[in-house]
Parts: sequence; structure tokens; C-alpha cells
Amino acid sequence: MKLGRLNHIGVATPSIEESVRYYRDVMGATSFHKPFDLEAQGVKVCFVDTPGENGTNGTQIELIEPLGEGSPIAKFLEKNPAGGQHHLCYEVEDIEDARSWFEGLGKRILGPTRLGAHGTPIFFLHPKDMMGQLTEIMETAKNGH
Repeated sequence: MKLGRLNHIGVATPSIEESVRYYRDVMGATSFHKPFDLEAQGVKVCFVDTPGENGTNGTQIELIEPLGEGSPIAKFLEKNPAGGQHHLCYEVEDIEDARSWFEGLGKRILGPTRLGAHGTPIFFLHPKDMMGQLTEIMETAKNGH
């Protein structure tokens, strides 16, 4: 199994609208995707693009807002009302190979493999097995997202 690039950093927020203003007005971001609901995961999502080297796309910021009280992000925001870093997402070429790799290492996988916000298969690894960081593993998107 070979780890790919850091695709995005998930940032929980009580308000995507306010976070977009922050990234635009304070951080100077200029490229934002249209927010959308990802009901299967109980979140509203908005990606902020950061520039990479030589005109390529850099690592994205994934703003995640809860969709209702049952959202896992709602629980995170109860403990962190202002929001904050929620997870890191790394790309892999083959999600099933990666899942088998991590399982073979004894890492706890949280739930089944499912479609993520980029429309590609993902799974999450338990923070206690990943140096305290909730980690998302995402199959590399075929269209370059």
C-alpha cells in the first residue's frame, strides 16, 4: 500500500457561511465550491481550494457543518463550539487494498467503506490508532478532484 497526497483537511464549523467569509477575508482564499448536503454522513460540505505548485491544485480545506442533531459533527461542536480541525484525508490508489493494509496492521476502521464528498470510496481510521488524529482514507478521484 502506498500513501498518496494529503487531499484535504476537514474543519468542523457551526456555520459554513461564516467560515467562507473567514477564509476569504482573513486567509485570502479565492476559490470556493458551492456548499452541498452530504446526507449519508449527516453534514453540509464546502471545499476551499488552496493553490499548489506550478499552478496545480493544493490541499483543500473541507468545511463541514452538521445537518441536524444526529450529525457526528454536532457532537464534535458540542466539545469545540468554535469548530476546528476534525480530520486529515489521504489519497490511495485502491481503497480495498488500503483497507486490508490497515486491518492487517490492527488499525480500527470506523464503519464501512462508503462514498465521500468527492464521490469516491472512503473510510475512517480511529484516532487512537493514528497518533490521535481522525484519519480519512480516500480512493484517488479519477477526474482529478
